[in-house]
Amino acid sequence: MGGVVELNHVIVKHYVTVLRSKETSTPEFRHALETLGSFLAKEMTCELALRESPVETPITSAMGFQISEKVGIVPILRAGLALVRPFRELIPNACVLHLGMYRNEETAQPVAYYNKLAESPEVETAFLVDPMLATGGSAVAAINELRRAGVEQIVFGCVIAAPEGIAVVRQKFPEVKIVACSIDEGLNDINYIVPGLGDAGDRYFGTV
Repeated sequence: MGGVVELNHVIVKHYVTVLRSKETSTPEFRHALETLGSFLAKEMTCELALRESPVETPITSAMGFQISEKVGIVPILRAGLALVRPFRELIPNACVLHLGMYRNEETAQPVAYYNKLAESPEVETAFLVDPMLATGGSAVAAINELRRAGVEQIVFGCVIAAPEGIAVVRQKFPEVKIVACSIDEGLNDINYIVPGLGDAGDRYFGTV
């Protein structure tokens, strides 16, 4: 595992553009973000372990496969909630583990306010999701919490990533694979991604 993947698909490029536009309405933003979540989910789950599973078709017997890992979906609250549904549609048996963090606007550091990992079922692979990877602070803090909870395999997925945030996560956790729909130019002087798309949580939940 490990490495960085930037999705290269015409539909992804289309909906990233929809998200970026300041003219996009809240319903359109929600639809675009969830559509991109489906592409992230397919890429992030592609290395899950399988076990052989015999099956009887209407014609004959055949060898099939089933996911053999205990999977957890971990949205970083609140914006990460927008990316949960596509994963649950792919893996209905996956549990959802919640981590709540917000960014201190003065220090740009993550502040944790909710953590239910200790009370959650044991998982082998966690799909950590947040629409934005900016400074990397929240991602690193979340990965640290998952490590403390005993999760070995972690894949991080986002819609928009800044090179600075990718570098921070890669330096701390080179074994964690990062999947992004778009890797942008970088951060501005107040640590917002450029060109970015604004505040994903506010735009998704209609609280701009």
